Amino acid sequence: MKQPTLLALATALVLAGCNGSSNSNSSSNTGTTPPTTGESALEKALPLSIDVFGVTIRATANIDRTKMLHAAQVMAQYLDNDENGLVDNEAVVDKLVASKATLVMVPKESDMQALGDKLDGQGTIQDLYGAEVHPGGSKPGAFDATLEEVLHLITHGGYSQVYPKIFGEVPESQIADAMDQARGGRFTAIPAKYPEGAWYTYDDSTCDYSCMVTEYTYWALTSLLGAQAYEGRLQEIQQEWTLNTPDKVQLGDPAAYSLLTNGEYGLATKLPDGNYSYKTFTIKGG
Repeated sequence: MKQPTLLALATALVLAGCNGSSNSNSSSNTGTTPPTTGESALEKALPLSIDVFGVTIRATANIDRTKMLHAAQVMAQYLDNDENGLVDNEAVVDKLVASKATLVMVPKESDMQALGDKLDGQGTIQDLYGAEVHPGGSKPGAFDATLEEVLHLITHGGYSQVYPKIFGEVPESQIADAMDQARGGRFTAIPAKYPEGAWYTYDDSTCDYSCMVTEYTYWALTSLLGAQAYEGRLQEIQQEWTLNTPDKVQLGDPAAYSLLTNGEYGLATKLPDGNYSYKTFTIKGG
């Protein structure tokens, strides 16, 4: 599984982790507009853009437009889960906008590497590769990573900042305490072996404690939403996460269940499917 990249505000801070359909109107809207003058290095490298409630998606010119539109609609559904045109948590979206949160889309990993230092100091960055985007939905061997990477950007750049005592990616936040239970203890580094009974057992040594919280939040929330329950998925992910259905999370991880289903925070209660009904998105640039 791919490691997503999150770059914090002024410094290129890499947090390792695991990675795992447009509606008819939006999927046909793939026209582009000429770029503006005075472009930054980032805008030149990533000329295509979509605005989602002020949060930006940027992509290279060779990205599949259908996949870029799919990412925009998934992001919109995470932020406006009831699809009424209003974000479900204004404070989280304001924080994402203020931190220049950006989803960067490129066709494949080598394209991301080719960007080099152009992303340094450009805001809170999360990458998503076109090769791992599946607008038709996840299926065995082809999980739609849009559901993961977009959520990483929202929780890392938004929720952890607005609610540091609740969703902070640091020891002793409520979500971190829940994660420590899920791992069988508080580990600042990957243990040689997880304790018996742990249900969150990610073992990538490049993933630090903060990264582990980001990943844990993703696994728990998407499992609650049903993203991890299709046939064959448990066999693909059980080396990292075993509570792949809503019932398993509710019964096996009550701490995470309580936090992630608390309506006060405006987290998604319905899995995004890439069919955002409120508006049609347009790709700008080109």
